[in-house]
Amino acid sequence: MTKPGLVLHFDDEAPLATRLAAALGCAAAAIDVHRFPDGETRLRLPPALPPRVVLLRGLHQPNPKLMPLLLAAAGARELGCTQLELVSPYLAYMRQDMAFTPGEVVSQRHLGRLLATAFDTVITVDPHLHRVATMDEVVPGRRGVALSAAPLLGRHVAQAVPEALLLAPDEEAGQWVRVAAAVAGLDHAVCLKQRRGDHDVSVALHGAPVHGRSVVLLDDVASTGRTLVSAAQGALAAGAASVDVAVTHALFVGDALDAVRAAGVRHVWSSDAVPHASNAVSVVPLVAAALAGHG
Repeated sequence: MTKPGLVLHFDDEAPLATRLAAALGCAAAAIDVHRFPDGETRLRLPPALPPRVVLLRGLHQPNPKLMPLLLAAAGARELGCTQLELVSPYLAYMRQDMAFTPGEVVSQRHLGRLLATAFDTVITVDPHLHRVATMDEVVPGRRGVALSAAPLLGRHVAQAVPEALLLAPDEEAGQWVRVAAAVAGLDHAVCLKQRRGDHDVSVALHGAPVHGRSVVLLDDVASTGRTLVSAAQGALAAGAASVDVAVTHALFVGDALDAVRAAGVRHVWSSDAVPHASNAVSVVPLVAAALAGHG
């Protein structure tokens, strides 16, 4: 089995790339990016690449990142790479997995096919897969790997808040909460959510036994934060002793983090799948193990 010879990355993800390269026992190299006044970019990679290369690129705020990513992949092939693996700890457009209204583009399907043309393997963490069973279906004909930070977050919560009640703010988050609770030996419950718009969300506790408990809301992603705000307010109103938050992907767009804290949340913990001040656990060992097991 040939181990990766290099971790390629963009400047804004250098810390994560350095940690991943150290875990794999290989070098890391930054892609040099020059931005022209008209918005185009010129990329420069190391002039001679090893056969197996890992390209690290998280796709939070995806639109300006996708074209440089695809250009970098094509360039890597020209420079000697024969096995190119994308590590995208946050993979965008996974929610749009069906046409909810006539004429709507199914973004997951088309992004997946695009990535399948460029990479031999796509590895991500806690992607939104609801009507699609596996990452292999997202990247047809290629190896797709979906890892989960839920066990890491569950263990962190168990250490920080012993006897915590893990609470899923909606039914979709239930899958991660159940895994985290089982690993950490914690109680868990699931809320019901009604979404009326991007910033208009209500959450019902649905009889969750929060009174007097230290509640930790656990979810795969925090974007606008409105789901967490509603769940935190509901839990505190129902007598929760405290409310904390643990998420895999800390996007926290705009004033989201301030809104979550204003709702009474005490601590916010996240994985480093998305770089953020709240990062408390690292997905590097998961990703390194997935890469080491395939070569």
